[in-house]
Amino acid sequence: MSDRLLGALTRRRAALPLLAVVLCLPPFYLDAFWLRIGLFSMAAAIGAVGLALLSGTAGQLSLGHAFFLAVGAYGYAWFAGEPGPGLPPALAALLAVLLAGAAGGLFSPVAGRVKGIYLGIATLALVFLGHHVLLTADSVTGGFNGRSVPPLTLGGFTFGADDGELTVLGVPFGAEERLWYLGLALFAFTWFTARGLLRGRPGRALAALRDSETAAAVMGVDVARHRSAAFVVSSMYAGLAGVLLALAFRRVVPDYFSLALSVDYLAMIVIGGLGSVAGAAAGAVFVTALPLLMTRYADQLPLVTAPGSAEGTVGPTEAARYLYGAAIVLVLLYAPDGLHGLARRARDRVRRRHTRTPGTEPSVPTPPQPAAAARTEEHTP
Repeated sequence: MSDRLLGALTRRRAALPLLAVVLCLPPFYLDAFWLRIGLFSMAAAIGAVGLALLSGTAGQLSLGHAFFLAVGAYGYAWFAGEPGPGLPPALAALLAVLLAGAAGGLFSPVAGRVKGIYLGIATLALVFLGHHVLLTADSVTGGFNGRSVPPLTLGGFTFGADDGELTVLGVPFGAEERLWYLGLALFAFTWFTARGLLRGRPGRALAALRDSETAAAVMGVDVARHRSAAFVVSSMYAGLAGVLLALAFRRVVPDYFSLALSVDYLAMIVIGGLGSVAGAAAGAVFVTALPLLMTRYADQLPLVTAPGSAEGTVGPTEAARYLYGAAIVLVLLYAPDGLHGLARRARDRVRRRHTRTPGTEPSVPTPPQPAAAARTEEHTP
């Protein structure tokens, strides 16, 4: 058993460098459209991981995730831009994430005392309140038209600049190519920190809270403190996702951070699998990429029309929502653990097939001989 476990760990460690190399290749082979899909998917995956920690692991329903994404996006745009302090972009990004965490901390007393559908309704108020502030605070947010986002600069290297001066192996690196590697780094940071959190004592405490608060309190878990901490950590992940989204869009507008975005994030973690980092990332890719792909190939899909067509037709965005709405229903009925559970069961089947000895057939038991036939025939005088 130990040899088998050691072999699995060795294969996983060997696969990580190969996966890293594969993920670094797309900017050299794909055009800007596919890189843009990847950027939006990575930003969504970062936010979905935060919501998975809150709703999937800690068992707290939140409909206000879009609010904390908006805090991160607008916080970066204000800290690094004009009007605003005009801080260095790297410092502005860090402060934007901390600002999102502080917003979650201000709401955490409510999260520590309210649960279930009541917490969901309370977080729903954050979306409407935040949207109103984004529309009315013109000096900070730019109002209805939003505001432009300064590019991120680290060590003299500028992400998100289309100056055309950087060429790598004959490939010009513009905004999408540069931001691709920034998104990879931020997603890798999110992946490893979230998995470390789930495998440590905080993750076990949050899982105990989800299963039974009474049992968790008996075991010594501070219920209110851990529920509040889960909300703060989830808000910081959402703030980081908001920063990456702002850099990818290059302009932030209030209408993007609406209730529909919060519902999309709930769809991500349900389709991917509640409480799973890998599942949240897979669900984020599915929900984010589907409408973009349907928009590009709308003229080749049945029953779908291009955006801006006549009334009464189904646009790609609406069709995508119908599809992943149906996916949610199918997941809840047939695969409650989502895409992550399906992948895990498929992997287990493959492993069981490989562990069988090749060339051997399962032994068929020989039927037992009747007692009369097995008895030695006696000589009758």
